[in-house]
Amino acid sequence: MKPVMTIFRREFASYFATPVAYVFLVIFLVMQGLFTFYIGQFYQREQADLVAFFTYQPWLYLFLMPAVAMRLWAEERKSGTFELLLTLPVPVAAVVLGKFLAAVAFAAVALALTFPIWITVNWLGSPDNGVIATGYLGSLLMASAYLAIGSALSATTKNQVVAFILAVTVCFLFLVSGLPMVLDLFTGWAPDPVVEAVANLSFLTHFNNLQKGVVVLSDAFYFIAVIALWLWVGRIVIESKREAG
Repeated sequence: MKPVMTIFRREFASYFATPVAYVFLVIFLVMQGLFTFYIGQFYQREQADLVAFFTYQPWLYLFLMPAVAMRLWAEERKSGTFELLLTLPVPVAAVVLGKFLAAVAFAAVALALTFPIWITVNWLGSPDNGVIATGYLGSLLMASAYLAIGSALSATTKNQVVAFILAVTVCFLFLVSGLPMVLDLFTGWAPDPVVEAVANLSFLTHFNNLQKGVVVLSDAFYFIAVIALWLWVGRIVIESKREAG
């Protein structure tokens, strides 16, 4: 774990080496506040919960998490430090995991900074804090899945904008696969197990249970499986780039 932590510390510190991280955090917090209290009509609903807070997070993460992940490998390749990084006496898997954990830690910081919203809800009423805590856990798992996808796709290109667009596209497919308009395309001709499998690919399908406080291990395992799969894909891509270069 020492090589992983070395890479983790290096990457996590790099997020705060420029003002970009602080701009991201401000944008994230402002958008969360807008979605929760205005677009989500928190006051009009007159219910002490964070339903509106969590409802819009999958769509907010669709753009913000790829923005965090796009620099993980694309920047290394563009600046020429990619080859240098891979010559270090550190396994590729450790580098991939260290970079990913740094991105997750940064996302966790952003999510933790929304804590005043949780305090506000408790001040205004008596919410079920167990449900909210489960929602936060599900939110972090979902953000991690976005970041794993973004990390793998960042390794395929030197251009951060291209990495961002690729990640948004793939994440969008994972997001909408469980929506009725998508499932209707399969309902007419595909057997029920296929339709159910497509629905189960959706982030929304699994996150909706967690944000409601319904703790089903299969939902947590789904996000963990997605993370593991895309980290493995990222490792394969990076090893192929090293062999080709």
